[in-house]
Amino acid sequence: MTASVTQLRQHAQEEASRFPALLARAEQLAGTVLLGEHGRRRAGLGDDFWQYRPMRAGDSYRQIDWRRSARGDEQFVREREWQIAQSVQIWVDPGASMRFSSDKALPTKADRARLMALATAVLLIRGGERVGLTGWMLPPRRGEAQVLRLAEILSGDSEADYAEPEARGMIPHARALFVSDFLGDLDAVEAALTKAADRGVRGVLAQVLDPSEEHFPFEGRTIFESVGASVAHETLKAGDLRARYLDRLAERKARLEALCRLTGWHYQCHHTDQSVQAALLWIYRAMDGGHG
Repeated sequence: MTASVTQLRQHAQEEASRFPALLARAEQLAGTVLLGEHGRRRAGLGDDFWQYRPMRAGDSYRQIDWRRSARGDEQFVREREWQIAQSVQIWVDPGASMRFSSDKALPTKADRARLMALATAVLLIRGGERVGLTGWMLPPRRGEAQVLRLAEILSGDSEADYAEPEARGMIPHARALFVSDFLGDLDAVEAALTKAADRGVRGVLAQVLDPSEEHFPFEGRTIFESVGASVAHETLKAGDLRARYLDRLAERKARLEALCRLTGWHYQCHHTDQSVQAALLWIYRAMDGGHG
């Protein structure tokens, strides 16, 4: 009995220690990508002064800053910073397939996906946006406390080999970020993105793969087993499967790209041996409409 209690306590401590470490890495990563809170500042409706600019056709005379304009012959308009926060909803695949890594020196797909998603959330919240999860577990909110809640929930795992995107509770005209290896049923992905598009939701589909899943470096006798141990396949000639596997993977990625084009989303494929900073910067810019 004592041993069971000790093991339970150790397991609880291990689980509790995961999300603060994830949070620290995400905040550090966000800091390397964007300093301060200026990345998403833009002119619009609000109370905070942003910049002066020369008057253009269509501007109202009420917008003119007469004190600034009196310094010269040109009339200037006083622009204010955009204050209408955007709601951003995140889904990170909790399935067992995401816990795969082909090398101890590489992070698991789950660790990389969570890091990318949480660092994106840090950047968005610092920029004044509301961030939450798809579904109803954590609605979009602002503030550092929300980042902590995201870190805690995103650290959870599912026992199923593959998880389906959570598309319930999508806020009309919000933005979204889905992160997964997308090696499960693509019909579920299509249904989720179609539902999101019907509600005017646009976003980013980030596919995270281990480099071995991209290159299939296997030869000879090999046993392939899913992380959840629900599927296993043994072959004596793994190399003979390479061409078919790579064709199927290319077809899957092409379908994801086509689906994103159709629904107005952005698609990115990231490998766990690649720069996470570059991936985060791409996602952050795409969330702001800067990439196609």
